[in-house]
Order: sequence, then structure tokens, then C-alpha cells
Amino acid sequence: MTLKTLLGATALALTAGTAMADPALIFDLGGKFDKSFNEAAYMGADRWKKDTGGSYREIEMQSEAQREQALRRLAQSGSNPIVMTGFSFADVLTQVAPDYPDTKFVIIDSEVDEPNVRSVVFSEEQGSYLAGIMAAMASKTDTVGFIGGMDIPLIRKFGCGFAQGVEATKPDATVLVSWTGSTPAAWNDPVRGGELARAQIGRGADVIYHGAGGTGIGILQAAADEGVLAIGVDSNQNALHPGQVLTSMVKRVDVAVYDAFTQGEAIEPGTVVLGLADQGVSVAMDENNADLVTPEMSAAVEEATQKIIAGEISVHDYMTDDSCPIAGF
Repeated sequence: MTLKTLLGATALALTAGTAMADPALIFDLGGKFDKSFNEAAYMGADRWKKDTGGSYREIEMQSEAQREQALRRLAQSGSNPIVMTGFSFADVLTQVAPDYPDTKFVIIDSEVDEPNVRSVVFSEEQGSYLAGIMAAMASKTDTVGFIGGMDIPLIRKFGCGFAQGVEATKPDATVLVSWTGSTPAAWNDPVRGGELARAQIGRGADVIYHGAGGTGIGILQAAADEGVLAIGVDSNQNALHPGQVLTSMVKRVDVAVYDAFTQGEAIEPGTVVLGLADQGVSVAMDENNADLVTPEMSAAVEEATQKIIAGEISVHDYMTDDSCPIAGF
């Protein structure tokens, strides 16, 4: 199912009226105002609320132990569907979903094979490849950086795609790689993010791409303070530091949430994959980075986009093959 199909289903559902039960949204650790992944989900829910006049429940978790409790609490209270942001819900959802067969669940960023679950995943490697092209073209030192949050295959997927885009543009460029940590706390540590960014800048990086959730706020700030460029992720983060954020690799998490809320209890189970061809990922271009993006850069991004969609460029998917062709991942 493509993003166009999702939007079509959304339009049909809007004409049919709102769902009988209130939907619900559970944010992953880092909070709904992380300026990144969770906030994209919140924006989708908020837009649905404004467009329909409907209401929804939400839970911001404070610890890992709350995942199962939150799911069961919402299911027992009648919320339907229940949307959750983040791969970390996968194991718990596999246990909980069979206990509530009449409740629809939607998990973003992971796949759960249950008859009442929709899984929404993205081709982050494709958008990251485009970010890599832009980073390589913008770099004056031929050294760029990637800083991930929690060291997991999903985030290596971002980094590997980014490095592949850099190498395709400047084969001799260096890609520095750092990780915030190995636990979920890695998503919400802006101080550590700033430290890692400054360390990479000290090694010559003049463009840094982050895939670190709330930790990325510190990375973007450090880059701006040091006068180098950064690349945001998930949400469009260009406006956080206008003229200092080269672009943002945007995932349409907002559309996934909006669609789920709109379809309500009628949402179909199964896996939805959103990539460049579906406009599910992109690199953000707006007034905040207009002076940074050259015509040559825009042309290179457009050419690569079309070639990826056509299958002429194959971007490595770390989730299906952990042998990234670029050193460091």
C-alpha cells in the first residue's frame, strides 16, 4: 500500500464520518515534543483533531516498564485504534494484541505479524542517501559525520544510506560515525549529543547528520554554535537553526498517524512500506535552508530520487542485510 493509497483511504473515511471509538497514541521515550520522531506523530494526531473535531487519548511514557501497561490500559478503556511510535513496542505488542482481537493496533517503525496489527515502516535509507549527497556537496573539508542515538539496526539503516550517498558523490570523503548509547536513554540526551558533535567537529566534520531523536537537539545546537552545518531527521528541523541546518530527512510519521486515526476501527492490518516513490521520505527544502541549497545540489537530489525510484540506484537496506558496503556500519 502506498502513501497515495493511504491518502485516498483517508478521504473516503472522512466522508463516512468519524470512528465510533476514540483513537489513542502512545509516544516513545523522549516525549511528544522531541522536535523529531515523536513530535511528527503528535502533529499528525493534532491535525486529525483539528480537521475532524474528534478527540483522542495519549500517553507519554516515562520508562520502559510502562509499555505493556500503557497498551493494556488503552485497550481495556476501549480506544481503537491504538497507535504507538517506535520499534521498541514490537515485543510487547506481539504479546498484547492477541488478548484484544477486536482492537486494532498500529505500530510505526517495526513489523508485527498479528491479524489486528498494521505495521508502518519507512525506506529511511533512501532519504538518507539524498541527505548524503547534499552533505558531500556542501562539505568544504570532505569530512562529514553521522551521530546515531541507540545503536540498533534501524538507525544503522539511516547511517549506511547516508554514507552511501556521500561516497557516491565524493568517493574520497570521510564519514565519521558516533553513537549516543546502547539503551533507550540514548534518544533523550542532548548534552551527550552536543559532546559527540563537538568531537566530530574537532576531527574536521563540517556537516553532521543525526538520527538520534531528542538527543539531536543538542547535536543541532552544537553544530550551530561551532559554525558548521547539521542535518535534521524525522520532522523538518530546518527552522530550529535557520541557515545552519542544511536539510532534514523527513519521514511522514504524521501521515501514518493521521491515516490511522481517520480510518479508525476499519483500518486494515498488514505492512505498509513508505519510500521515495510514495513520498513517505524526503529531504526538506524551505525558506530556512534556501541559501544553503545550490541549484546543482537540487539537481543532484532530483536525479538521484528518480534513479532510486526507477531502480537504477540501489540503496542498501541494513534491516534486511547487515553487511553495509560502507565502512563504519
